Amino acid sequence: MARGTVHFDIDMCKGCELCIDACPQESLALSPKINAQSFHYAVLIKDNCTGCTNCALVCPDAVITVYRETKKKERIQVARISNVTDNITVTIDSQEDETPPTPKERSAQ
Repeated sequence: MARGTVHFDIDMCKGCELCIDACPQESLALSPKINAQSFHYAVLIKDNCTGCTNCALVCPDAVITVYRETKKKERIQVARISNVTDNITVTIDSQEDETPPTPKERSAQ
């Protein structure tokens, strides 16, 4: 099974719990502590994260960065959601050599 971890921008988290509900491993929970905005913030509570990116994809404030371990035990960033105030940008780094076709390329096939 893949191993991953997540990093939260704790001061920006509003404690909406969407990431907690989206986590298939039940690895996340709200902290009993509060952040600078007076919200309970999400934290990783179990060491069973797979790096699936579900939490980062549902976060409305883009405060979650997902990391996944490589076979060499290196921690690489696999997803970071940004620019949510206007257009949403999803960045997913692929370890594969082949680049998947763009939607335009797929429709031309």
